[in-house]
Amino acid sequence: QVQLQESGPGLVKPSQTLSLTCTVSGEFITTNGYYWSWLRQPPGKELEWIGTIAASGSTYYSPSLKRRTSISGDTSQNQFTLQLSSVTPEDTAVYYCASILLGGVWYIPPLEEYDDWGQGTQVTVSS
Repeated sequence: QVQLQESGPGLVKPSQTLSLTCTVSGEFITTNGYYWSWLRQPPGKELEWIGTIAASGSTYYSPSLKRRTSISGDTSQNQFTLQLSSVTPEDTAVYYCASILLGGVWYIPPLEEYDDWGQGTQVTVSS
């Protein structure tokens, strides 16, 4: 079973860049067929997909966040990282990393199809 653990600052100032890392154990992030995603849940709202990095290194982003989002992988640490730039208080949320093993090309799966999740980390954007 894959285990995922989010880490990063819990407080970010407006206009700064939010940076979170997901450390993966139980599987290599380069294992073919795996996709590694970031999602978030703002207070009082539904869970929202942010973006995904494939085992191949290909990336996919939510159109609404694409301009501010970058996801990268570090194979030496078996981690993948989210960077969200120019944050505002509307980016306050619990951020999750998640994994899914797919037999084919990427698609945005329903939440129930993700195989494994991190516990989530609260990020607050405030001055």
